[in-house]
Amino acid sequence: MKIYTKTGDTGETGLFGGGRVSKDDPRVEAYGAVDELNAVLGVVRAVELMPRIDEVVVLVQRDLFSLGSLLATPDREKMRQHLEKARIDEDRIAQLERAIDDGEAELEPLRAFILPGGTPKSAALHVARTVCRRAERRVIALTREVEIPAIVVKYLNRLSDLLFVLARVANRRAGVGEVTW
Repeated sequence: MKIYTKTGDTGETGLFGGGRVSKDDPRVEAYGAVDELNAVLGVVRAVELMPRIDEVVVLVQRDLFSLGSLLATPDREKMRQHLEKARIDEDRIAQLERAIDDGEAELEPLRAFILPGGTPKSAALHVARTVCRRAERRVIALTREVEIPAIVVKYLNRLSDLLFVLARVANRRAGVGEVTW
């Protein structure tokens, strides 16, 4: 199978499970932003290896592949199947929250806004956080047109909080202070 199919040369793309839409369709924008977030998380893992952080990130990347598949699927029954297969549910949200709590336990309480930066790992996590927020906005825009399981927005919202905490943890573990605004 060749990587190029030429089927997108007219500005349309195929959806998972059938159908074609414009490449700027809100559905494509949503799963494209999730794909971009996954790629940025790949950069996070590639810089400054931090095993405990990287273990969390790779699990999130697997989740994001599943969410991207769900968003690329116009069939509601197939969406449900993707969620079940991925195990993206309230238990997974609780796991993200526990990871946030564990990270915050290592940190001084936040008393001011902080500027993104510090170590390359932390800076990459901050970029991932902002891409996550964009993905969340794209999914919310998509929900105005089609029904998307509410857990998707909830997951992305919680994930952006986790990425913020992990960015702070990465700096702390590297002994790098935060710059406040």
